[in-house]
Amino acid sequence: MTATPDAKPLKGLFIRTYGCQMNVYDSERIRDVLKPLGYAPVEAPEGADLVVINTCHIREKATEKVYSELGKLKQMKLASGGKMTIAVAGCVAQAEGAEIIRRQPAVDLVLGPQAYHKLPEMIARASRAVGDRLETGFDTVEKFDALPKTREPDGPAAFVSVQEGCDKFCTFCVVPYTRGAEISRNVDDIVSEIRDLASKGVREVTLLGQNVNAFHGPAPRLEGGADWTLGQLVRHIARIGGIERIRYTTSHPRDMDDDLIAAHGDTPAMMPFLHLPVQSGSDRILKAMNRGHTADQYRDIIDRVRKARPDIAIASDFIVGFPGESDADFEATMQLVRDIGFAVAYSFKYSSRPGTPAAEMHGHLSEAVKDERLQALQSLLRDQQTAFNQAQIGKTLPVLVTGKGRNPGQMHGRSPYLQALHFDGTEALINTLVDVKIVSASLNSITGEHVRAREPAA
Repeated sequence: MTATPDAKPLKGLFIRTYGCQMNVYDSERIRDVLKPLGYAPVEAPEGADLVVINTCHIREKATEKVYSELGKLKQMKLASGGKMTIAVAGCVAQAEGAEIIRRQPAVDLVLGPQAYHKLPEMIARASRAVGDRLETGFDTVEKFDALPKTREPDGPAAFVSVQEGCDKFCTFCVVPYTRGAEISRNVDDIVSEIRDLASKGVREVTLLGQNVNAFHGPAPRLEGGADWTLGQLVRHIARIGGIERIRYTTSHPRDMDDDLIAAHGDTPAMMPFLHLPVQSGSDRILKAMNRGHTADQYRDIIDRVRKARPDIAIASDFIVGFPGESDADFEATMQLVRDIGFAVAYSFKYSSRPGTPAAEMHGHLSEAVKDERLQALQSLLRDQQTAFNQAQIGKTLPVLVTGKGRNPGQMHGRSPYLQALHFDGTEALINTLVDVKIVSASLNSITGEHVRAREPAA
């Protein structure tokens, strides 16, 4: 097609995303707010007009990756004759905004996770060489109100932010300082967004929040306007035509109320998968972390969830080598893992983050001790994950087909348990739900045979 004389050429936008699902969602919304300015996604930073690095500040390595990436981008900017604009967004930007500009002058714009709706304005200011290059305000409500009301989904599954921020103040965590206080979105806006996504073919939504099960969102037009809990929200979303699968992440044990647990059992659209971070199996360490729960309280929550939904798979997060962690404390973590049995878990060595209470604690462990404990924990968790995947062999699972697999004629999808799944099929199955019989399994994925298409839920 020949461009008309009035057509404006698209500007290349490259976004590199580090960290959690919330950052993935934020990157999608950054793309949305820049679309009216003529920016279109490109596959690589070379030659892009605007490069956005959306950052994570949870661990030291993630932060250093950002600076390493910026060094490479500086060279690309020089090669472009200075035409490339570099923006740093997310939690590192929030925590170290002025330091980023000082340490890497090639960066043009720095904006925190609650300010990316201001990116068009910041770009305009930068083009005129006027105004501040740094935006790190905490006005989450303004951000939600300013974002485009409709989105173009990338496939049959979509993230939807319903809650942001954290009031828990775990002693190892920077999130309360980089994301701000807990705040929940208006229910009407969430429902409107999901209805729009459903009309565009989305069949699965994952509700996102730093503490998503702390959700208490106002519902002005629904049932009298009282605040809703996450359980109420989930049940309402399940009634939206086209939405057949609902997930949520990341949750906190302190906010697993009875109604949300019941929703796992009484709402078929809720997928049988719960990611509930525990961090440690030692009560002494949990107290030092300011987690607000004991190991046995965590066990009790899992017992109640499994009674409500017997087929549920449990996922969690662990930190080893927290300051003062003894051999007995670590063994308590190992015992909790043995007691519960996880389908998947994410485990990390403790990483000291400046400004957090844990950074000032006594009893920091050597890297050698942390390495040894992490290897032992990950070995146990790998065995459990492999066993869970192998237990699916012979079962027929409903699979949401998300795209093509690596091999010719192969399709890729996700099981109800969030496992990556491959099977032979045609591209016509993409964006549909199909039944797949599982024939083999490994640590990170399962393989099946397409059985039949599934009828849409009534």
